Amino acid sequence: MRSLFYAVTALFWLALLALSGAAPLELQAPPPTADERRISTTELARHARADDCWLAINGQVYALTAYLPEHPADPALLPARCGQDASAAYRDKGIGRAHSARADRLLAQYRIGALAD
Repeated sequence: MRSLFYAVTALFWLALLALSGAAPLELQAPPPTADERRISTTELARHARADDCWLAINGQVYALTAYLPEHPADPALLPARCGQDASAAYRDKGIGRAHSARADRLLAQYRIGALAD
């Protein structure tokens, strides 16, 4: 019984060490297609209001107007970034912690194209 305890404990710590050394997952956009919509920074900037909010994240553009009321953080947080590249803010949420894989999957639903420049 004692050897089982030691084996399980050792496996637990090995698994924990392996997970702690793993790089965090980063949002990966699908590869661009020939007919994909390309959105310039000028066009992106025209969507800089809470009632018309587009964000660029890691080279992809997302129309997030419908999502703004559902966002769990401070209601003023996302509208302040509308019409801009919000990659850095998405990566660390302003607190040094990345968004979850669930957030990445949710974000994918709002993708409308790729940033052209």
